[in-house]
Amino acid sequence: MQVPASFTYERAHSVEEAVALLERYGPDARLLAGGHSLLPMMKLRLARPETLIDINDLAELDSIRLVPGRGPDALGADGDELAIGAMTRHATVLDSALLAEHYRIFAEAERVIADPLVRNRGTVGGSLCQADPAEDLSGVFAALKGRAVIRSAGGTRTVPLREFHRGPYETVVGDAEILLEVRVPVRPGAGSAYEKVERRAGDWAVAAAGAFVQLRDGVVVDAGIGLSAVGAEHFTCPEAEDVLRGREPTAASIAEAAAICRDRCEPTADQRGPVDFKRHLTEVLVTRALTRSARRAEGGQA
Repeated sequence: MQVPASFTYERAHSVEEAVALLERYGPDARLLAGGHSLLPMMKLRLARPETLIDINDLAELDSIRLVPGRGPDALGADGDELAIGAMTRHATVLDSALLAEHYRIFAEAERVIADPLVRNRGTVGGSLCQADPAEDLSGVFAALKGRAVIRSAGGTRTVPLREFHRGPYETVVGDAEILLEVRVPVRPGAGSAYEKVERRAGDWAVAAAGAFVQLRDGVVVDAGIGLSAVGAEHFTCPEAEDVLRGREPTAASIAEAAAICRDRCEPTADQRGPVDFKRHLTEVLVTRALTRSARRAEGGQA
């Protein structure tokens, strides 16, 4: 029988209380949201927190909304941002009309995350903070160049999602901090897509790629690529994005970007396949995601 080690249980009723409990119990405390990653690790005793702080009552972190951002930028963003609360369930993201209006990548990624039971309980913040190298939403937010909003007793700070993960199962969120939400800029003229290969429905990815392409007069003014399960640093490949900007999204330019992703990723051989196979998949999936993103941008679709 798999039984976790003993622990103290606390339930927070506000963000402030959650932060105070984290400060009280120190680095051996863990936040409990959906629990689909933490609880199995506790049963196997791969994780042995001394205190669990349940944050399921924090309704203020369960929302998807359009908010004023940091102002218009040179790429034509209107300054608005999509704010997705850390306690938002995967199923809510999947069904959100607001997210679908701006980025279809969200629904396409959520549709292939685990199964309905997990999606109904698992949370956006839990997935990002677990920092699993094969996690889908980490690749999505890296592609979209989102930023994390983090709270501590000293105030609030923001961190680009491309700097959020320090490595496998490690993030920049401190011992007495909590992820509040993730923000993604609204980009007029952008299309997005997500591609994933898995051994069976609901499995971790063998390889996955997400992308957005923003066009102006048929030319790429901005692009983002997110990669999961293939050892890409910070879940992305900025060198590939650089070759797309200022060019039309032709088959040749997309193939060049996909080849760079293939060469820059660092997959490991495991039961899901050898390294060469995963590199090949990366190239194929990036090509598909960029191609579909460009077509959607050209057609005025998200």
